[in-house]
Formats: sequence, structure tokens, C-alpha cells
Amino acid sequence: MTGKPKVGLGVIIQKEDKVLLLKRKGSHGAGEWSFPGGHLEFFETFERCAKRETKEETGLDVELVKKDPIAITNDLFNEENKHYITLYMEARYISGEPKILESEKCEDMGWFDWNNLPRPLFLPIQNLIKQKYVPYQKMK
Repeated sequence: MTGKPKVGLGVIIQKEDKVLLLKRKGSHGAGEWSFPGGHLEFFETFERCAKRETKEETGLDVELVKKDPIAITNDLFNEENKHYITLYMEARYISGEPKILESEKCEDMGWFDWNNLPRPLFLPIQNLIKQKYVPYQKMK
């Protein structure tokens, strides 16, 4: 295989005891549930990327818990010949109802209990769970 890894960023948005997940469409991982997020752009800060991607995909404004990533996964999509380094940012829900704003990329979304996430999960989330990650506020 040739090429270079890309940098993805997932935003873990928590509302009460739930996290927001989007069902992917039209790309690798189609039909799988993932956090809002996308590619880190050239010269973009982690914070700016997290806020931009969340707004573009869901319409929500969020408040980041920290300005730096709270976890990193090394994600190898062998069948698609793709390699991503995924950074995770934690964010607090502020207000509003999430909307599907990129219907070519997302077919469904919802708030889910961390201990009862929908399946199938996108590979980066599977890898995050293997690291024993738990959202910043203890889930019930």
C-alpha cells in the first residue's frame, strides 16, 4: 500500500447522559454510526475543526470541554485502502435540535446512551471503545 494517513476528527457531544451519533451514508463506513466530524483542514485548529464540522453536519453550536484532543485512534480501513488517524474532542450540548444538513453523508442521527450504542459502529469508535474510553461525565 502507498499513500499517507489522513487526519480525521470526531466530536463527542454529550447531552445529559447521551451522546450524539450520525448514521453514515455515501462514504467508507456507510450504514455505520459515528460521531459528527470530518477532516482536519490545513492550518486549522482542533477546536475550530470540531465546531465547524458539528455546525456543518448538525446545525448545533457546541462548547468544547478542552481545546486539545482527549483520545487518538489509528484506523486502518483495509478493504477501502484508507488509513486515518482520528482525534476526538469532547463537547457539551448547548441548545437546539440536531438536523441532518448533509443528507449525502448522513441518513439518520440521534442521542444514545453510551452503554447502549446502536450497531454497527464506525471503526474509529470501535477502536476508541477498545481503549476503554468513557465520556467526560460519568454515564449512568
